[in-house]
Amino acid sequence: MSELTIKKPVWAGLEYATLQQCMHCGLCLSVCPTYVETKRERHSPRGRIATARAIADGKIPMTREFAKEVYFCLGCLACTSACPAGVDYATIFEHLRAEAERSKLLDNPVRKVIRYSTIYWLFMDLRKLLALGWLMRLYERLGIQWLVRHSGVMKLMPKRLQELEAMTPDIPRKFSSGMIRETTPARNGKRRYRVAFLTGCAQDLIFSEINRDCVEVLAWNGCEVYSPKRQYCCGSLHAHNGETELARELAKKQIQQFPPEKFDAIISNAGGCGSHMKHYYAFLKDDPTWSERAKLWDSKVKDIHEWLDQIGIEAPPSVPGSPKIKVTYHESCHLSHGQKVILQPRAILKKIPDVELIELPESNWCCGSAGIYNIVQPEMANKLLERKIANILKTGADVVANGNSGCMLQLINGMKQRHLNIRVVHPMTLLAEAYKRGQKK
Repeated sequence: MSELTIKKPVWAGLEYATLQQCMHCGLCLSVCPTYVETKRERHSPRGRIATARAIADGKIPMTREFAKEVYFCLGCLACTSACPAGVDYATIFEHLRAEAERSKLLDNPVRKVIRYSTIYWLFMDLRKLLALGWLMRLYERLGIQWLVRHSGVMKLMPKRLQELEAMTPDIPRKFSSGMIRETTPARNGKRRYRVAFLTGCAQDLIFSEINRDCVEVLAWNGCEVYSPKRQYCCGSLHAHNGETELARELAKKQIQQFPPEKFDAIISNAGGCGSHMKHYYAFLKDDPTWSERAKLWDSKVKDIHEWLDQIGIEAPPSVPGSPKIKVTYHESCHLSHGQKVILQPRAILKKIPDVELIELPESNWCCGSAGIYNIVQPEMANKLLERKIANILKTGADVVANGNSGCMLQLINGMKQRHLNIRVVHPMTLLAEAYKRGQKK
């Protein structure tokens, strides 16, 4: 087994003091999904940090087993909310994955092809991702998907391939560029703010209608919205998969495309993307050309719920005869634990007429999506999905609201597999629908 010895006090830019923050008190154990499921110390934040520190101290080498362990972690950041010492687990998590990649302990031909085709190729230029979207759309529209699923051919394929095909998302008829103008004026010309809006990667590919709804809601509440047709990935996928240099490159592209000094806010509608983009300074602080702009950028990035709560929204008018809907809210891990945006989505949902908000048990417990975790760690992801859906069913809700594209897709697939008629929707879609109902009355 090949091994890489890591020496103290610092490796890959990770401060040794960051590892020393952990007091090993164990308060993270009860909120860590992987530890709760396995009851193994090595699958806990405390266990991972202890191993990382031993490696940094030169007491043990980096091994393939530990490299695999850092990818078994969801990166949900629930431990950061529970930690009394303020351990910066997000930074530790990203640097450990970067070290796992540098060590090459996980390399094999198949993994190399998958990582290159996705992280290095597909998500570095979103035109390629949308081209793939067009092919997926044809796969659905031409009836090939129906034929594949009903002909029995999938039964001849490996089980994991069958599972992945079943997870294929529905592709909308138009992407964001076909529904959103580059500049959308504030409603009735009453501009209070000028904001930039990021359409995202998976968000644009699968949930472009949500992007349209977000822009409409922003415009309704006095924002002029700038959203260019060609955009870039925010880099969260790269940072969370050990590709720090690519994440830096994409951070620079974002800052160049959306100069933070020109906007009152830079708006994200996906919890994972927003959490990453609020920390560009950490990636660029040592670059004299970009550090100051990155610091300003971090201060301008706002989750859409956070921004609307900050500026105050116009409550949609009540429409007589509209049916009551029971809504429960599942918190995106990176929206709640990463961005600490917890109360704002609930406050907005409560302002929508005819919505009865029912609190979801374990609302901030991970659903198992976690970026691409549900693809690379399907067994654990499915256990977490089962737990999440069981809690949703306890509420008796008709609708599950959620502010992150990965979570939404995970829940949608979960509902389909279980033949449950529960709608999964972004809070901004519910708000946009309420505004439209009010216009028609």
